[in-house]
Amino acid sequence: MPDIHVSAAVIVDESGRVLVVRKQGTTMFMQPGGKPEAGESAAQTLIRELDEELGLVLDEADLEPLGTFVSAAANEPGHRVVAEAFATSVDPGAVSVQAELAERRGSPPADVPPLPGAPLRVEHLRPTAGPAPAS
Repeated sequence: MPDIHVSAAVIVDESGRVLVVRKQGTTMFMQPGGKPEAGESAAQTLIRELDEELGLVLDEADLEPLGTFVSAAANEPGHRVVAEAFATSVDPGAVSVQAELAERRGSPPADVPPLPGAPLRVEHLRPTAGPAPAS
């Protein structure tokens, strides 16, 4: 099964809600982030993607590494996602949907009723998501 390497953000607000996004033309909610460009580190990829997708301007000191997680890809059948995940906290008012995103939501930790989620989110990043330390 071919791998897709990505960087993903677990963004938690002051109420403990985790920011999830849905790309245009899809139904699954996932962590914001994306694929690296040539020569980018995982953190650099995430910083660029969060700026492009959500208008967030962060630096590496704002990111807490959570580890590497592997799941089936949500939108590419027959592929799996290998994600370097990072936690951070932001003011929800600082986030705006841009680029290829269609929607953003704040998912409560219990996520009831659950939003349709990408396998990476459901299997790994939702349980991992707790309030990140303030930067």
